[in-house]
Amino acid sequence: MAPVRAMVLAAALLALAALPVAIALVICADDLTRDLRTRFRRRRERRTLQRLDRMLGAQAIQITALDERRQPSIQQIAADLRRLDRQRLGGVATQSRVWHAAVQQAYDDRLRLASHSLGVAEHLQQLDGVDLAIERVRVEGELQAAGLALRSAIQHRQDH
Repeated sequence: MAPVRAMVLAAALLALAALPVAIALVICADDLTRDLRTRFRRRRERRTLQRLDRMLGAQAIQITALDERRQPSIQQIAADLRRLDRQRLGGVATQSRVWHAAVQQAYDDRLRLASHSLGVAEHLQQLDGVDLAIERVRVEGELQAAGLALRSAIQHRQDH
């Protein structure tokens, strides 16, 4: 009988010691299940994003190849830059803010194309305000140093 009492006493002490743990589990069960659901949802989202990246990566390569075939020649880009430069500095673009913004955006787009074609580093898309204006002047200088004439000879003489 003594061993039975000892076992019952041990079980009672074990239950008494485990009671706070059981109570804590009951109280925190919502948090634990929420954490598990969050982990599973994040894992599922991560897998979905990886699948999309693989799919879009293949499409991006195809689109890039298609864009490179449609890209205008460097001569056409230079002609566009000269035309847009005349417009933004003294043409129609100075009459309206909307026109000025549109011409400036087109000029920046052509600067990016020219930079890409000639291997000149540019950060025009990431900047704005004074930083963008400074970067524009820097890129123009780099392109001219690479041999791209951004201003016609007549325009260059008028500026000086």
